Amino acid sequence: SYDVFNTPNLWGINHSKPRKDNNDRLFKATDIIRIKPVTVLLGSSRTKRALDPNHPALKHQQAYNLSIDNPNVYELRRYLEHVIANQEELGLVILGLDFFTFNSFQENRVNFYENRLEKQRISAKDFINVTFSLDALLASKETIVDSRKTPPDYIGYGENGFMPELNIDPEKTQQRFNRLISYYVKHRYARYQLSGQFLDELKKIVDLSQKNQIKLVLFISPSHATHWEAMKRKDKWSTFEEWKRKVVQISDVFDFSGYNSITTEAIHHNMENYTENSHYTPKVGNLILNRLLSYKEEEVPEDFGILINPENIESHLVKIRQDREIWAKNHPDEVKLVKEIKQKYDASLN
Repeated sequence: SYDVFNTPNLWGINHSKPRKDNNDRLFKATDIIRIKPVTVLLGSSRTKRALDPNHPALKHQQAYNLSIDNPNVYELRRYLEHVIANQEELGLVILGLDFFTFNSFQENRVNFYENRLEKQRISAKDFINVTFSLDALLASKETIVDSRKTPPDYIGYGENGFMPELNIDPEKTQQRFNRLISYYVKHRYARYQLSGQFLDELKKIVDLSQKNQIKLVLFISPSHATHWEAMKRKDKWSTFEEWKRKVVQISDVFDFSGYNSITTEAIHHNMENYTENSHYTPKVGNLILNRLLSYKEEEVPEDFGILINPENIESHLVKIRQDREIWAKNHPDEVKLVKEIKQKYDASLN
């Protein structure tokens, strides 16, 4: 039900595991012990849903998507240490950076347990929970019920940690955008303080990688233009820029954010690049990996994925501000959408 013990996936009985996605901190920790990957893709649900370890540039190595839902940078550092403890040959880490993971209010998730990390076997607590708990029993029942109605091409879903969003209803694209923009306005960007501690955690990740001779490649996620607009409406833009300035003091980073050929896709039913304003599709994930791994870069739009460093950061930030003005002029309906969601929320507070 959680896919912790790597039991065979039998179609119609247990191939679909609806709770697996919500228990990524558990099953991915045990996967690392079992699989011992030499390449790891790390980050939030954005990376988890879009970066495929089976990308052609990674096909000759054991790659695993270790991204977890809604993390902070401390959690990501601990999961990296877990890989290092289990695979001394770890050679490449691709880390997706998200502004929200550096929020000082972003606490460890309740299902984050230190005692399952840097171990060579599943912890006793996890073993008992997975095997004997009522929750496990209910999860097993869900697995069997769900497997009877889920098509067989989902067999093996998530076995390399990659968990793209399935069964996306194109008719509900606008609703998904509305809901997620509203969520970011009400919650994610309602309270934000750039965390010095989490910036230090990023520095620790960089240092860990150097110490263990791991090639570390950092990138900033390409959420949709309306996502950045919501951030701007919540007066977080200057903090967002400051975050990038701090990041490049720690390491060079590929920036896929802002307003470019990919992120400015108009909102419509059959979007190629986005499921909603926050999460991009595996198609975009492939373009990111192409850029980061210098693979078929001619397929990647020129404006998508700019390597930034202390030398070019200021001109880069200026260009994004200019690009925003162009986008706003060309997409007044989307600007209006975000503005109205924000106004509606503000009115509800009074």
